[in-house]
Amino acid sequence: MPRGSSPKRERQYEHIKESAEQRGESEKRAEEIAARTVNKERARAGESRTASRTSTQDMSSSRRGGQRSHSGAEGPTYDQLYAEARRRGIHGRSSMNKAELKRELGK
Repeated sequence: MPRGSSPKRERQYEHIKESAEQRGESEKRAEEIAARTVNKERARAGESRTASRTSTQDMSSSRRGGQRSHSGAEGPTYDQLYAEARRRGIHGRSSMNKAELKRELGK
């Protein structure tokens, strides 16, 4: 987190990082996702000195996340299913396709 961040942004960063790790992202990738998300929210709220046009005019990160949640027809992505199978220790997961992973996970 950048210096001078508010306690709210620190909590937001930790929450996003933990959430990404639970989804199966590596720690480094989770940190990157969290930092980018928090920096964008800071820019939208006018809390940063500089901000790109897309950061301030684009859809907010929370709204985009809600639109991309897996409540759609296809459900979770292959990567999300694979990460869950890895967490559960399902053998043979690397040779499974999306449908097989869903069946094995009971989705």
